[in-house]
Amino acid sequence: MAGVRAEPVTGLPGISSRVAGVTPSATLAIDARAKALKAAGQDIIGFGAGEPDFPTPPHIVEAAMAACRDPANHRYTPTAGLPELREAVAARTASDSGLEVSPSQVLITNGAKHAVFNALATLVDPGDEVLLPAPYWTTYPEAVALAGGRPVVVPAGQDQGFRVGVDQLEAARTARTKVLVFVSPSNPSGAVYRPEEVEAIGRWAAGAGVWVVADEIYQRLVYGEHRPVSMPAAVPEVAGRCVVVSGVAKAYAMTGWRVGWMIGPDHVVAAAAGLQSHMTSNVANVAQRAALAALTGDQGPVEAMRQAFDRRRRRIWALLSEVPGVSCLEPEGAFYAFPSLAGLLGRPFGGGRRPSSTLELAEAVLERAGVVFVPGEAFGAAGYGRFSYALSDPDLEEGITRLAKLAAQAVG
Repeated sequence: MAGVRAEPVTGLPGISSRVAGVTPSATLAIDARAKALKAAGQDIIGFGAGEPDFPTPPHIVEAAMAACRDPANHRYTPTAGLPELREAVAARTASDSGLEVSPSQVLITNGAKHAVFNALATLVDPGDEVLLPAPYWTTYPEAVALAGGRPVVVPAGQDQGFRVGVDQLEAARTARTKVLVFVSPSNPSGAVYRPEEVEAIGRWAAGAGVWVVADEIYQRLVYGEHRPVSMPAAVPEVAGRCVVVSGVAKAYAMTGWRVGWMIGPDHVVAAAAGLQSHMTSNVANVAQRAALAALTGDQGPVEAMRQAFDRRRRRIWALLSEVPGVSCLEPEGAFYAFPSLAGLLGRPFGGGRRPSSTLELAEAVLERAGVVFVPGEAFGAAGYGRFSYALSDPDLEEGITRLAKLAAQAVG
């Protein structure tokens, strides 16, 4: 979409082919575009941001303020993270998912995105294939490619609840398959794999000798009767070939603090820590102290935010289900709805516009209704759109109401 579409950097002198091939994050580009339009005085409602709209809980902020005053936090600390934070991550992981790990199996990273890059850079050799169920988070294929690997997309549409099966994974596996990226709850679809599905995929990976990078960043944001299942906890035989990625960003409303982690076998974590020692060294100590307070302190704010997201989830699903030309599965986790917008493609949206893709549709909706969403092409799922419901209730209502009016005019 004009002014929003993220494109690789090509044709510029001095830029390496590796970096030139990277497509900038579409979700961040769209969020930046929405904020710029708002700053310019336009009435924009943005469903693009993948971050809670709540402030970080006060006790976490207070811990950071205290940490600023402690000279110990003004110096380098161990690359792998503060020992007490690594211990807290291990304890929280055992409490939340039943996965027992030692602190030596934890590497503190600059956000979960950094953990994804660390994990793939540590595991993937040039030419290795990485199975990537789609829809996928926009960063995964870029991280695979930068590691020298080849993303192998395994699609799962709305008819499958956006969840791939063992048969699909086995059909996509070759002699070069090294890693499966597994995500539940899912960004962008909000899908949550059933316990028996997680177990079946874990047993398949263990039997096939495939490593698993399990992104569990949304583990504490699950709704209704659905329950999060950590693959290495459910399938112990895969634990020796599994790296878990998570962080404080989503559950604790700490996206800007940039604290994540990867958990895995000791030798993998040690190798990734060696890599990180040359990239960033330790994560900012003040942010680590804040994360320690988040993990060990009052968990009430986490549940309060989850309940708010649950209410918004049910409301956005109800509203989207009534929009002409739109069909939407009920989100089960994270804070995204991922409706099919195929019924709106090719329809007249005014100004001579008849969008043939969700990229063009997003541009039309922004222009005609002042509503921003992320087109499905960013996630390997053309025809869909991601709507974050991490925004205020009034904005949620107003934004989907605008979309519904526009869609009604187009469908006729």
